[in-house]
Amino acid sequence: MQDYVIRLEQAGMGDVDKVGGKNASLGEMIHQLCDAGVKVPGGFATTAQAYRDFLQHNHLTDKINALLNELDSNDTRALTETGRQIREWILAGEFQPLLDTAICQAYAEMAGNDAISVAVRSSATAEDLPDASFAGQQETYLNIRGLDNIKHAIKSVFASLYNDRAISYRVHRGFIHSDVALSAGIQRMVRSETGASGVMFSLDTESGFKQVVFITAAYGLGETVVQGAVNPDEFYVYKPTLNQGAPAILRRNLGSKAIKMIYGGEGSTADAVETVDVPREDRDRFCISDADVEAWHRLLSLLSSIMVVPWISNGPKTVMMVNST
Repeated sequence: MQDYVIRLEQAGMGDVDKVGGKNASLGEMIHQLCDAGVKVPGGFATTAQAYRDFLQHNHLTDKINALLNELDSNDTRALTETGRQIREWILAGEFQPLLDTAICQAYAEMAGNDAISVAVRSSATAEDLPDASFAGQQETYLNIRGLDNIKHAIKSVFASLYNDRAISYRVHRGFIHSDVALSAGIQRMVRSETGASGVMFSLDTESGFKQVVFITAAYGLGETVVQGAVNPDEFYVYKPTLNQGAPAILRRNLGSKAIKMIYGGEGSTADAVETVDVPREDRDRFCISDADVEAWHRLLSLLSSIMVVPWISNGPKTVMMVNST
């Protein structure tokens, strides 16, 4: 089973070729931060080998390669039709028995007797190379509930390796389609829809100034902030002042926060989340308190002392999702 499924806490940065950059980073965070009291939700990931064997099991490898070899990626109609056909083949496929069993066992160990919600995310084995980035090209599914829905979401993640944008990007950057494999990460969700969520950076993302922490936050699930679908609240915290125990928020910008993403439906890929309007009185106030901001800064200081996530041009920067309930 180890060839097909790995628990996230067992993964690390040496496993990028097995579970992709995103899942490898999650694993690194879990086993580095647990002793420091930082809670990172656990889960499991399917491996690149599981994905490749899934294609072989359904006799899709040669069919996909043949179809892509004939594709003129500059023909948008042909690109759309080719991507649609490949995704349909993958969604109609069946998991090979060993993979199906491995998913069932991993989910049973993860959920126990609880009715849990999970995020099913894509993690490509070629993410964030020095000269290219595949991150964000594939799909994410939130609030997936029940084993059957999780299995369907995993196949949908596999299929998203062949969405139009991903195909076109690989062609124009000179990557061979079959060299890129996909891992599906299944991670227990934090129900941030009941509060606020956002992204925290250990420096100013525009200037690269390292003495501030930059925090963005909005109501509901964090996907709206990550996607740029909402104008979030913004906070700049001056590190030296906060480290002295003094008030340290340099600037607050009140975002419009017009919408929020919440749980919905029955937990399938079709209706697991919905986007709703935020009441006017909530839009006109900050979604998190100064105490939240300062607490997150202290957490980030702890994270930065334990691990560093490299970023392309501005030197070491730690980036994390934060939630407030």
